[in-house]
Amino acid sequence: MFHSVSLFAFLYLFWLLLSGFFTPFLLSAGVGSALAVVWFARRMDVVDSEGHPVHLAPKALFYWPWLVKEIIKSGWDVSKIIVDPKLPISPTLVRFKPSQKTIVGLVLHANSITLTPGTITIEAHAGEFLVHGLTRGAAAGVVGSEMDRLVTTSEGKA
Repeated sequence: MFHSVSLFAFLYLFWLLLSGFFTPFLLSAGVGSALAVVWFARRMDVVDSEGHPVHLAPKALFYWPWLVKEIIKSGWDVSKIIVDPKLPISPTLVRFKPSQKTIVGLVLHANSITLTPGTITIEAHAGEFLVHGLTRGAAAGVVGSEMDRLVTTSEGKA
């Protein structure tokens, strides 16, 4: 029941954010839409801790700002490489086992790597990642990284 209530609250707040209008009709349409989506999701049996991982929200408040900082730093590094006339790239593939134990943790880690400029998760299969880095340093930086540690902490399994 907790996941259903939190899903309703999230959907309704999202509706308000996108709408930006607070007329009685739109407020009630938002409530109706959010209730309908929660009802359909419950009938499909997809309202659970993985489908709506509200338990990760408090830890995400610390992880997401750190990730934004890393994205900005990596974006700056990639920009410097692009404007360098010598274009000092050294494309590298690295395979490693992340420390996450849940599907949500693995997906969060793989997507965080891909969001960071200069790296992309090519394959996430059988508890192993294959990552392409624009430089050797970027590729080597994902193995046993602070990102791996922080995602593991965020999933609550550290």
